[in-house]
Amino acid sequence: MKEKSPTDKLDSKSEILLHLKDVWKIYNMGKVETPALKGINVKIKNGDFVAIIGASGSGKSTMMNLMGCLDTPSKGDIFLKSQNISKLNESDLASLRGKTIGFIFQQYNLIPSMTAFENIMLPLEFLEYNNKKATEKVKEVLSTVGLSEKMHNRPNQLSGGEQQRTSIARSLVSNPEIILADEPTGALDSVTGKKLLNMLSRLWKEQGKTIIMVTHDLKLAKYAHTVIELKDGEIINITENAEVDKK
Repeated sequence: MKEKSPTDKLDSKSEILLHLKDVWKIYNMGKVETPALKGINVKIKNGDFVAIIGASGSGKSTMMNLMGCLDTPSKGDIFLKSQNISKLNESDLASLRGKTIGFIFQQYNLIPSMTAFENIMLPLEFLEYNNKKATEKVKEVLSTVGLSEKMHNRPNQLSGGEQQRTSIARSLVSNPEIILADEPTGALDSVTGKKLLNMLSRLWKEQGKTIIMVTHDLKLAKYAHTVIELKDGEIINITENAEVDKK
């Protein structure tokens, strides 16, 4: 692995998809200000596979929420595709998020009363796709994750791995440029977890998706090309894994 200073700049010729510039997130606990992130500076290239690692309380989840346009910084700027999301109102932020980012959560967040097909369809309904095109896209991603035969099953009729694959299909259906995975194997057994990581690797290598994975598990970080380590709300190291590439 090749280590880089947290402040090193990435190749200027590479397309920067996401840029956090001197980002702070401060929570007010009564009269006490508690910084969860302190002056974060990082650039993520289009088509990279990034793991954000660190112990509990290091700021991983806060950083994920900011990268995913689920929250805004207290100070600093976040540029997504050169657009400063720190300045957007909630409506514009939600629109950009829906078109650009697909989420995979540790808890699958599937709606129990809906089938796999209906759960995957939801993002397209929010984006107001026409029904024919939406149906085609849902069937396509169901095939990608190997769940075509389970499309009419509700979550309680699916195994944990199948529920997670449904969650992945939902994250892919709008063809987002970024897949943001929060502790994606946390609720899975080791065999199913490995299958999930292999699937994320294929999405990165074969479809050119930018993968950002938040994890405390160093074994998972080995799948990533770039590893960002957080401690006490600060980036303490950025490592590039030369053994992991798209070839």
